[in-house]
Amino acid sequence: MKLHEYEAMDIFKRYGIPVPEQIKVNTVEQALDAGNNIGYPVVLKAQVLVGGRGLAGGIKTAQTDTELKSHAEILLNSHIKGLPVRELLVVKKEEISEELYTGITINGFTGRPVIVASTEGGVHIEKRAQEGNKSIQTLEIEPGSEFYPYQARKLLRRLNISPKLLIQWSDIIVKLYRIFNQYEALIAEINPLALLTDGKLKALDAVIELDNSALFRRELPIKTPIERIEDPLEKKGKEIGVTFVNLDGDIGLISSGAGLGMASMDIIAQKMKPANFLETGGGITDDLLYKCMDLVTSKNGLKAVFINIYGGINPIHEGAKGVARFIKEKNLKIPVVAKALGNRQEETWEILRSAGVHVVTDTATEIAVEKLFELVNNQ
Repeated sequence: MKLHEYEAMDIFKRYGIPVPEQIKVNTVEQALDAGNNIGYPVVLKAQVLVGGRGLAGGIKTAQTDTELKSHAEILLNSHIKGLPVRELLVVKKEEISEELYTGITINGFTGRPVIVASTEGGVHIEKRAQEGNKSIQTLEIEPGSEFYPYQARKLLRRLNISPKLLIQWSDIIVKLYRIFNQYEALIAEINPLALLTDGKLKALDAVIELDNSALFRRELPIKTPIERIEDPLEKKGKEIGVTFVNLDGDIGLISSGAGLGMASMDIIAQKMKPANFLETGGGITDDLLYKCMDLVTSKNGLKAVFINIYGGINPIHEGAKGVARFIKEKNLKIPVVAKALGNRQEETWEILRSAGVHVVTDTATEIAVEKLFELVNNQ
C-alpha cells in the first residue's frame, strides 16, 4: 500500500527526519491561506499515488498569490497519469545546493533490505541507476536486524563526501531504516534529499510503500488500501477479491491467471482494444464468476466478453454456473466467448453453452479470439 506524500512526511517528522514546512489543502482558497501562512515562494505538489509527478506537470512553484491561485486551479482540475488530483501539498520552497538520494527497499534476489544512497538525486535517479553510475552505493542488511550509525557512515564514505554531510546524512539513513523496519515497509525513499545552501539536509519528498500482508499488525490512522483506489470499478474488483485494471477498450476480459490474462489482452489488441484486465486467481466459485461478469459488464459501450480460464486447481465447472446464471438473470445481449480447458472441461462447456456462450474447445487462444472478432463484426 502506497502512502500519500503528506502521510509519509508526517511519519518522517515524527521520527526526526527534517522536512520543510507544509500544509495539505483540498481547495484553491485553502491553498491561498496556506501560501500566506507559510510565506512565498512555495511549491504546490499534486497528491496522487503515482511516481514521476514532476515530469507529468504535477509540481508547480508559485512566487505570489496570483501564481498560486492559477496553479492550484489547474492542478485541482487535472489528472496525473490518469488519476484525478483532489489534494495538494503546499510546501515552503527551499534554497537547494545539491540533490541527493536515499532509499530502502527489498532486494528481490536475496530477500534482504538494501539501502541505496546517491549524490545525484532528482527525477532522473532511475535512469542513472540503470546506467550503473558510480555515484550510487548500496548496502544490504539482515532482515529484522538493527542498523547503526557506523554502518551508515561506512556506506556513505564510498561517496567521498564531506565529514559534516556524512554525519547529517548517516543520521537520516538510520532514522529512515527505523521507519522501514518498524512499519514493515517495502519501500522508504527520499528523493530528493536536499543539501540546502545553509548546509543542512531536508527531505523534500517522501515515499513509503507498506506490505499489505503486514497491515493487520499495524493500527495506522490512514486510509485502507481499498479506500485509496480512485477508480470505482477497480475498487469493486478489490472488494470481490480479484485483480482488476480498468482500460479504455470495449472487449471485457475474464481470465483465471495473470499470464493467461496478459496473453489474451495482447491477442485481442491486435484488432480491438481490451476494456479491462481481470484475473481471478485460485478458488473460482459460482458466486465469484457471477460477480466478475457483473463487474466486467458494468462498463458502458462493451461489445463482447471474452473468458479464458484453465481448470487446474480451479473448479471451472462451478465458475461456469456463475457465468450462466448471470447471463440468464441479466438477459445479457452482447456475445460471450469462452475458452475453458482442464479439469471437468466437458461439464463446463455444457453449462456455458446452455446459457448461449460461444465455447471454443481448441487449445489456442488465437482461435478463440478469432471467433470473438467474427461475432463482434457481425453484430
